[in-house]
Amino acid sequence: MIGFMLQSQNWPFMVSLTIMVMIACLEGVSTLIGMGFSSMIESLIPDFNMDVDADMDVDANAGANSGIGPDHPNISTTGILTKTFGWLRIGQIPVLIILIAFLTIFGLVGLFIQSAVVKITGHLLPGIIASAISFLLTLPLVRAATGIIVKIMPKDETQAVAEKSFIGRIAVITLGKASKNNPAQAKVRDKFGTAHYVMVEPDIDDENFAQGDQVLIVKQTGFGYKAIHNATAALQEMDE
Repeated sequence: MIGFMLQSQNWPFMVSLTIMVMIACLEGVSTLIGMGFSSMIESLIPDFNMDVDADMDVDANAGANSGIGPDHPNISTTGILTKTFGWLRIGQIPVLIILIAFLTIFGLVGLFIQSAVVKITGHLLPGIIASAISFLLTLPLVRAATGIIVKIMPKDETQAVAEKSFIGRIAVITLGKASKNNPAQAKVRDKFGTAHYVMVEPDIDDENFAQGDQVLIVKQTGFGYKAIHNATAALQEMDE
């Protein structure tokens, strides 16, 4: 069994499982010393994608302005990315839990695939092929797993109060482009200064929010929040 797991074709899956164990250990240690490793992960992930997504939006808008027609549609990459994040339930449960679930499922599914292939053919699949198959199978499994986690995760009164307290606070769009019924990810800080990532869409039908826009949260919905453009610097100062 050890020899099978250490085959070079299985390295992607063993690395995935190793990273998962390391993250779990880091979270345990950081919790004991009060560093909050999971909070660092939450704050880093949106910022990592910000510049890339902004460039994609610029390219898409440039294509639209240059007269690209039906044969070459203008596809919003950030909208797809935002919907993918929502599909994986990012924002409903901590990103760290989703990451651990992905790494665990990817590693185990990959090893299972390789084990089944060896029993049938006597040979291992090339690592890149096995990884691609495992990745495609992992995504729906991660969604199913996070769906179960959402249902069993305790939602205490404190969290509910905190979510309602976001109304009237300033948020910054960090990922995607928001329009009516097409929310984008935004960062908002609670009264203690803790950053939270929520899904925000315009409260006014013809408004749009771009990455980096400051918005004022005015209403909570079943999925996230509705907001309007923050037109005054005074609101920002009061929020801080």
